[in-house]
Amino acid sequence: MKLSRREIVTLIVGTSAAWALPVNAQQSAMPIVGWLSPQPLKASQHFIDSFRAGLGEVGFVEGKNVTIVLRPGGGDQSLQERANDLVERGVAAIMAGPPPAALAARRATQTIPIVFTSGADPMRIGLVKSYNRPGGNATGFHIQFIQLVAKRLSLLHEIVPPSARFAVLVNPANPKAETILRNATKTARALGRDIKVFNAKTVGEIDTAFAALVAWRAGAVFVGPDPFLFRRNVQIATLAVRHVLPTSSMERGFVEAGGLMSYGPDLSDLYRRAGSYVGRILKGEKPAIMPVQQPTKYELVINFKTAKALGITFPPSIMLRADEVIE
Repeated sequence: MKLSRREIVTLIVGTSAAWALPVNAQQSAMPIVGWLSPQPLKASQHFIDSFRAGLGEVGFVEGKNVTIVLRPGGGDQSLQERANDLVERGVAAIMAGPPPAALAARRATQTIPIVFTSGADPMRIGLVKSYNRPGGNATGFHIQFIQLVAKRLSLLHEIVPPSARFAVLVNPANPKAETILRNATKTARALGRDIKVFNAKTVGEIDTAFAALVAWRAGAVFVGPDPFLFRRNVQIATLAVRHVLPTSSMERGFVEAGGLMSYGPDLSDLYRRAGSYVGRILKGEKPAIMPVQQPTKYELVINFKTAKALGITFPPSIMLRADEVIE
């Protein structure tokens, strides 16, 4: 059958339009961002809110032009299964933190962009090739908890009697436990304090450690930076108040759970910045050339109600430095 010139043009235009439909539909589809964390939803909610705010700063509003799929801790699925599920859903990017989530996401995909928050060195654990040019599909934020050990012990030193002993609670399974202990021991000795280490890597061992440190007559407790110990904020804060022990943590969630004080990076600000990083990736930037960043804001948070229950009076030098006092 011979076609006329008009029929040929019509056929070509119609075929091109038909082929274009799926492409246009794909281009207009709302991007999906995955949230991956070992922490349960309740413990992560304020970080998720900050992450949403960061996305909003670069023009992405959930439900309007971006979808966020939450895969927090808990439930029957393992962390790796949740990471694989996000990849299978075809997410445009994954927000993953702390390190176990980032590593699970990296095992699940070498192509989908990943923005992480990591207390471990991201180069050492294989997430990036360098800080300035990560070189792969992952970039994010390195939280240097170890460097704040001396600062936190010095704050405890200011609020307890000179004779008070320091107990250090650490998770021995943490790769940086040895470094934490070395820094804590050096600082405590410089302050003229007796110090002893108590290990806990399970819920039951936290109870056992507190019984042991009370028997040792500890006068204050320093909670080592560790994701597992952070997740046990309520348990640790409750034990500290029960045994009338001034206790310091790195994470403000500890103070919100009833603990005495915390000093560390402003994690809400960090997750806001992470949201902005993900938004920039959605707009076309490549994680391979987006530098790994560090916290820029730190906060001292005090629970005044707990201080009164423990008979602690904070000196003006600390109260003036406090970023927030929880009544």
